[in-house]
Amino acid sequence: MEIERKFLVDLTNVSLTNYEFRTLEQGYLCREPVVRVRREDDNFYMTYKGKGLLSREEYNLPLTKEGYEHLKKKSDGNLITKRRYLIPYLSYTIELDVFEGALEGLILAEVEFASEEEAHAFPAPDWFITDVTLDCRYQNVNLIDGLPQIS
Repeated sequence: MEIERKFLVDLTNVSLTNYEFRTLEQGYLCREPVVRVRREDDNFYMTYKGKGLLSREEYNLPLTKEGYEHLKKKSDGNLITKRRYLIPYLSYTIELDVFEGALEGLILAEVEFASEEEAHAFPAPDWFITDVTLDCRYQNVNLIDGLPQIS
């Protein structure tokens, strides 16, 4: 079970130079249920995600590089690329995604929790601007269609 909250952020007063990051590329084979293939640096996975926004089932299966390259082609070229910075905060790790390519300019922070109660009690840092956890437009599977239109 994955329990996470997602936020739009303002990095005006945040420097990322001291944090490690990973380079991610991912494509989607299916939207419902979500089936994703991902390259994370030199590691490769296929992920199944159940329905839900705050919490949902998630299973990661390892792939070989060859398996990833084969399945990536099935995503019809709809790939998301991003840098994921790992930022310690209290007892949590903020996963800060800085998107590239067609989604350049979008920056999202995700924080995972052990329970929904913990997620709701999370004291977000002041640079977390908007909670978009329950806004399905910010799920990566929907971002392959482009940046969300803000109304």
